[in-house]
Amino acid sequence: MHTPRILTIILAGGTGGRLGALTEHRAKPAMPVAGSYRLIDVPLSNLHNSGLSDVWIVEQYKPKSLNDHLVSGRPWDLDRTNGGLRVLPPYQGGEGEGFAEGNADALYRQADYIREYDPDLVLVLSADHLYRLDYRDVVATHQEANAALTVVTTKIRNNPSDHGVVESKGGEVTGFEYKPDNPKTDRVAAEIFLYDAGILLSAMDELMEKEGKLEDYGDQLIPYLVKTEKVAEHQLDGYWRDMGTPRSYHEGHMDLIDGRGMIFDDPKWPILSAAPRRLPGYVGAGAQVSDSMLAPGSRVEGTVRRSVIGPGARVEAGADVESCVILGDVRISSGARLRNAIVDADAVIGGGTELDGAALDPDAGVVVVGADGAVDAPSSS
Repeated sequence: MHTPRILTIILAGGTGGRLGALTEHRAKPAMPVAGSYRLIDVPLSNLHNSGLSDVWIVEQYKPKSLNDHLVSGRPWDLDRTNGGLRVLPPYQGGEGEGFAEGNADALYRQADYIREYDPDLVLVLSADHLYRLDYRDVVATHQEANAALTVVTTKIRNNPSDHGVVESKGGEVTGFEYKPDNPKTDRVAAEIFLYDAGILLSAMDELMEKEGKLEDYGDQLIPYLVKTEKVAEHQLDGYWRDMGTPRSYHEGHMDLIDGRGMIFDDPKWPILSAAPRRLPGYVGAGAQVSDSMLAPGSRVEGTVRRSVIGPGARVEAGADVESCVILGDVRISSGARLRNAIVDADAVIGGGTELDGAALDPDAGVVVVGADGAVDAPSSS
């Protein structure tokens, strides 16, 4: 079988508005996850483990927070003379200039660069999901089906209407609706798309000529290809989690603690990162810690149950933390009691604080404490 020339494009430019205060000062792909990682580490590590090394990252919102972590792609073996990592920020002064108005628009703005690179296939990924996948399996599905597009799908336990809902038969996608009010199935697009490069470029040109603009992929591009071309389905049967809302971000971490989440430390499929080297987490003599993950540089002298404590975070003696995700360099003072909360980096939680996210927002089951200490009760969507 022909070995195709594959270009991967990671769309990492969205504002991440559903995460509220957590993305006020960082790009969503730069969000910490599992204490020692960032969300962008997941697709980059899957690419590394799949042997794919031509990777472009499309940036837009708060790019410094992401660039500080990428460090030229070295942790994922992408700092190469030929190929490797290429960062594509917004620009002025030519075709495709300006800020994108959606993920399909962001892709279209790279059309000239894609033509210049001249790939056979274009693998398009998002950077806000937890999953493990050998993309070579997707390529095999695509080639065997002789498809114009292969959509990776997964079953979702609740709220399929928050995603692109897929109908399929015999390995072929027969219907696609983007965030429908009444979803016809519980199988959704996992935000992993493998396109025939020529068909992708032609389709975007045709849609631009016909409709004058492109926005999100689910509104125009995918439905158009489902109607006009053969679209194959590749089913992802393992763990997959959208980390785009406070509720799902919190639940993803609770999955890790409960042992049913994504595996980060499999030596056969490691998740790689540019995390700084720090001392192991410290547990004081009077501390009580159970069912928790402590990142390097953290210090626990109080009580921590079923929580993730980020690098450099400190839980003082007399503080009580349960079912929380504490990001880097947070200080939780003696006497504070936190339940079901996400605390942003650098926040200081005063000693008299008593906070239970499930009580404050029963629908979401969690609240966000910003870096300034302000409490933001998110919606459950």
